[in-house]
Amino acid sequence: MPYRPLQRAPLKASPPAGHIHRVAGRELPLRIVENGRARRLILRIAPRGSELRVTIPPGVSLHEVQRFLERHHGWLEERLKKLPEQPLVRPGIKIPLRGVAHLIVHEPGVRGTVRVATVEGQPALVVNGDRRHLPRRVADFLKREARRDIEALVARHTQTIGLRAKAIRYKDTTSRWGSCTSDGVLSFSWRIMMAPPPVINYLVAHEVAHLKEMNHGPRFWKLCNALCPDTERCKAWLKRNGTALQAIRFG
Repeated sequence: MPYRPLQRAPLKASPPAGHIHRVAGRELPLRIVENGRARRLILRIAPRGSELRVTIPPGVSLHEVQRFLERHHGWLEERLKKLPEQPLVRPGIKIPLRGVAHLIVHEPGVRGTVRVATVEGQPALVVNGDRRHLPRRVADFLKREARRDIEALVARHTQTIGLRAKAIRYKDTTSRWGSCTSDGVLSFSWRIMMAPPPVINYLVAHEVAHLKEMNHGPRFWKLCNALCPDTERCKAWLKRNGTALQAIRFG
């Protein structure tokens, strides 16, 4: 069946319905993005290994895409094997909170609450309520903790540079940990609450610095280091460990 080119969209497009690519024992959604500026086919694995993305020049057929994927089958298998495990949040596993591993403990109860406790001598997150909702409740807990910590850090760093953020938003992004728009809206992945406090502080300092320097030039990094002297070490930590945090499934 001939492949009809998608509407041109340089940054993103919806995957054709039903396109699945089987590789390394997985069935991955295949997203094909037509880019008018592309001169060749480009293959990427989405964060967490959630899907495959192939960027194509205009007019490339689905048959050509399939042949391209076949040529890169070995590369895909090797890359997918190196991706971290994707553990589902459930009783008995551990997830980090501010860099410290916490055991997930389920205690059925009327109210669906999450609290930090010590269980058998180790840090734990005790989750009440229906077992089916446990992953979502843990995610909601991390979001609340993110608001508390990040808003305090934003207030501190914006006071230092003499600028204010227009708004603070929280998302579960897969491609970046934070962002800053030209009109001053800061966005953060609430998953950062699983990182150690210095790394959380670095992320906030990084995005607040963008309020003044909307680039990654020398002046930006000078400001970022002034707000967070531990910038280089925290950048390295996030690069080493960020993928594993993104891989944890909350539903």
